[in-house]
Amino acid sequence: MSERWDPADFKDRIDTLLADFLAVEAEQLLAIDDALHPVAEQLQSAVAHGKRLRAAFCYWGWRAVGQPDSDVLIRAAASMELVHAAAIVHDDLIDDSPLRHNQPTAHIALQTTLAGRPRAHAAARSLAMLVGDHLMSLAGQLFATSGLPAAYLARARPVWAELARELIAGECLEILATGTWPDPDVSLKVVRYKTAKYTVEHPLLIGALLAGAGSGLRTGLSAYGLPLGEAFQLRDDLLGLFGEPERTGKAGLDDIRGHRPTVLLAESWQAALPAQREHLSGVLGRRDLTDEHLQDVRELMVTLKAPDRIEEMIDTRVQEAVSHLRGLDLPPQARQALTALARSATDRRH
Repeated sequence: MSERWDPADFKDRIDTLLADFLAVEAEQLLAIDDALHPVAEQLQSAVAHGKRLRAAFCYWGWRAVGQPDSDVLIRAAASMELVHAAAIVHDDLIDDSPLRHNQPTAHIALQTTLAGRPRAHAAARSLAMLVGDHLMSLAGQLFATSGLPAAYLARARPVWAELARELIAGECLEILATGTWPDPDVSLKVVRYKTAKYTVEHPLLIGALLAGAGSGLRTGLSAYGLPLGEAFQLRDDLLGLFGEPERTGKAGLDDIRGHRPTVLLAESWQAALPAQREHLSGVLGRRDLTDEHLQDVRELMVTLKAPDRIEEMIDTRVQEAVSHLRGLDLPPQARQALTALARSATDRRH
């Protein structure tokens, strides 16, 4: 691991660590009361999937400073995945999304558990909210107990606070913009704060700060991380509407039903003629949409060349990110890994 970037091996290390960590947490919950089994189960389910990109960026932020592979750093990096799991549980709850990774989302699974009880729907949503809250708390716990020296952890705490603030701000901005007229500037700001920063930039900076990075390297890593994080989310939005649900694990009409402020929708709206805007308006926010509606929206967006513009935005941002790596004094392994991550994070065709 120390000499060559092996994504599969890295993922196995993170998967094993998270599974063990949450198994202990589940035991502690069940020691309080066996009735907490569905909650413990959702805590574990929430981290059962993913490519571990956020942990990888934290790891390579550390390695970019010249630090060696370290099991305690792996523990700190894994905490980024708990942040992501918390964000996903909350996001699915806010959006009322039924599927994630082809499995029922937390609030849907918990509703099944509570079937037949009074106000089961509301109770399930409340439980899911608490699962997400606890995952964020556990992220901080895992980070703080990673085994890294207290002085190292103290260097990264300001970025931890920034990560939490900006993640919440991004989610709030999305809620405030949902259902409004599509605006590319608003949509890009949501992308930046809701996803881009906590996916790439913040994990990178946390890893680098743990390793004692100077301001010059941190500035360079931010210049790499922010456009790459935006490209990541732009790809996600594109897959959300044009990807096949069997592969994406999510319902294809979620963004249209929710009238969410995606850049793809904003680009389509900006390019549309009045009659085409009227057509889009007729489907945005509707709960009774079918596969025929999905195909219709796809065809209209293709006609407006909106997917092509999103692809161009993705390519431009990836190129910008990689170009910033060239100006940084990085160990060869870190340069190679960060270049590879730029491609794998944004070319998610499967």
